[in-house]
This record gives sequence, C-alpha cells and structure tokens, in this order.
Amino acid sequence: MPKRTRKCTRVVIGGVDTHGRAHHAAVIDQQGRLLGDREFPADSGGYRQLLGWLCRHGHLDTVGVEGTGSYGAGLTRFLLDHRVGVVEVDRPDRRLRRQRGKSDPIDAEAAARAVLAGWPPPRPSDATASWSQSGRCARRAAARSRPGPPRPTSSTACWSPLPQSCASPWTHCPPPRWSPPAPDSAPDETALADPRNATKAALRVVACRIHQLDEELSLADQRLAKLVGRAAPRLRKLHAVGVDHAGQLLTTAGQRPERLGSEAAFTHLCGVAPIPASSGTTHRHRLHRGGDRGANRALHLAVVVRMRWCPRTRGYAERRTTQGMSKPEIIRCVIGGVSVV
Repeated sequence: MPKRTRKCTRVVIGGVDTHGRAHHAAVIDQQGRLLGDREFPADSGGYRQLLGWLCRHGHLDTVGVEGTGSYGAGLTRFLLDHRVGVVEVDRPDRRLRRQRGKSDPIDAEAAARAVLAGWPPPRPSDATASWSQSGRCARRAAARSRPGPPRPTSSTACWSPLPQSCASPWTHCPPPRWSPPAPDSAPDETALADPRNATKAALRVVACRIHQLDEELSLADQRLAKLVGRAAPRLRKLHAVGVDHAGQLLTTAGQRPERLGSEAAFTHLCGVAPIPASSGTTHRHRLHRGGDRGANRALHLAVVVRMRWCPRTRGYAERRTTQGMSKPEIIRCVIGGVSVV
C-alpha cells in the first residue's frame, strides 16, 4: 500500500525587490525564517516563474512588492489576476541599511518581513492611477516634443532674407499668437533658391510637426478626461484644475491611498504641508519638500491661476497683501491651507 504524502500546510510570505529588467524575490515562513531568494526576469515568463517558485515553498499568503506603481506594476497585476494578495512596501529605512547593507536579496527579504510584521498596511497602487500615469507620460512626451513659437532672434533670422514687401505678418507677432502656415501650403520644390520658397518650405516642416503633435495632445487629453472624469468627477469641477493636473493628483493619491486619512495627510503627500519657520517677532511658515513634486507643481499652478481669475482667491490675496505678506508667502498660505497671523 503506497504511503500517503502529507499535504504541505506551511504558510509562506513573499517579498520582491523590483527593477527595470529583473526582480529579486525572497520567501519566508510565518516564523520569519528565510527559505530562499532568487532573481527572475521582469517579463510575463519571469512572473510565472516567480509565482511558481514562491508556491513551491508552501501556501502563498501575501507578497510584498516595492514600487507597485512603477517597476512592479506588471508583477502586481499578474499576482492580483492569480488571486494572490499584494501589498506595497517601502524601501528599508536608512537605519536598517546601515546595519545590514544594501543589496537586492536584502531588500527582497526586508519586503517580506515588513508584510510579516504587519507594517506598513498599504494596498497596491490603484489601477486607475496607473493608467492615468501612463496616459500622462504619453501626453508629456508629445508636449515636450512640440516646437514652441520662435524666439525673436530666430524669427528675425528666419525672415531677414525676404524683401520687406514680402515679409510675413508673423514677423512681429507675439509668441502666444504665433502659428506656422498651414501644412498643406506646399512650396515650389523647383524654386527653392528663391528665399520666399525656402522659408515657406522650412516653415511647412515645422507646421506639419506641430499639427501632428497637436493631434496627439488632443487625443491624450480626451482619453485622460474620460478616465479622470470617471474616477474623480468632483476634482474636474474645481476651478483652475485642468485635465493634466487632475490626472497628476489622481496618480499621486492612487499610489498611496492609505496615507489620505485627512487633508493634512494629503498636504504632506503633495509636499505642501506648512512648517513653522518663525523667529523672534517674525511669524511665517514654509513648505516641506518631502512629498510628490509633480503634485506640488500641479497645486502651485492651480493656485497661480486662481489668484488671477477666482474672485474669492483674489480677495484673499488682496487682504493678505494689506497685512504685509509677499506673493510667495500668500501662495504658500493658499496651497497649505494655513492662516498666518
């Protein structure tokens, strides 16, 4: 009679240190004993190998992953699709790194031990925030590639070969109103020696590129508007909060939702929490710089627009100006939501 194999009931916990090309995984049991560590490729095949390797050590309970919204986004989605619990863990603090050093196996083991200790309790990044971040990356790439209006020096150099009677009406046009000619106005290819045709050909190249990137920006804005409108409809209705800025705030909040227990926590997450910086008879605040710089920029631009176009914010700024506060201090007060006496 064959012997019965006892079913393995050992519960194990995984930890993964994520990178761009490879992920390093470690596995421990509920007593904290290290059972092994191994490196896997950061692709779909590597994800399957990683999950199978973890499950061979016992019943997989939870996996702690560093960077669930960046390098670990693909692995996180793969584990969630296979009904494996995932939590996001922070990188080891400096005190632990000074004691144990820094390496991929150490970071992976630390991620698993953080899950075993029950700290921190964050969930993985929200899928909506991840897609919002991807859409904003595509939009930002198109915006950076789009040629801007020519500087005065380049504009003068561009039109200087033309006779004064043929000078373009764009020569003295301010940058915000400058636009190249239509891309369908093709120059005469047989007469490029003529300064007029040469200038027309050069501007047509710029025009075609601008129109193409404008179409990419418009499509990216439409997709981002649908996503943000579905995830945070009230955010889009706020004055001076555009689609791109709303997407940035949604990305920041979605990556660390467990930290948003109050408005004060949100200001810390965005790097706009007021910190007292008073001395003697001077009473003032400054903003700490430990949060998300993208969210900090989005809030700053929203406040600048509100100070110009929102009557309520303009009235607040005028009242603070009569109290002797400078414009940067007023902006810090509006962003941080603090009243400085």
